[in-house]
Amino acid sequence: MKISLTPLESETYFHNALCNGLSYVCSGYGLNIDFKKSEFLAAKSKLTSPCYEDVLLQILKDGGKLTLLDLEGDGDQTSSITINEVHERVQSADPRHLLDMIEENDDAETADVIIQTVFYNEMIFG
Repeated sequence: MKISLTPLESETYFHNALCNGLSYVCSGYGLNIDFKKSEFLAAKSKLTSPCYEDVLLQILKDGGKLTLLDLEGDGDQTSSITINEVHERVQSADPRHLLDMIEENDDAETADVIIQTVFYNEMIFG
């Protein structure tokens, strides 16, 4: 099954995944989210009362990148993304989990699958 998403839908589902699973992905797999502090501050200044994940998505929308740093390995699982990876890869997540996100029946596992698919283009952990 192939699911096609618009860029806005991909951004929305990735944002939901960040909100529901970023801390799980980072703490569970020895990863840390990284970005340029200047990009974070610039993105935050564009938003009204943003949550952390709002700012992360805005960094991408502004042309910046996000990096998952591999803290426990030799850095071989460090990966960076731009908004292009969000637009291209969210729709390639496992259809079962993607449908859960679309139907608002998502959980931490759904978020994990989407985040890993966007950053790695496959499931690496779990």
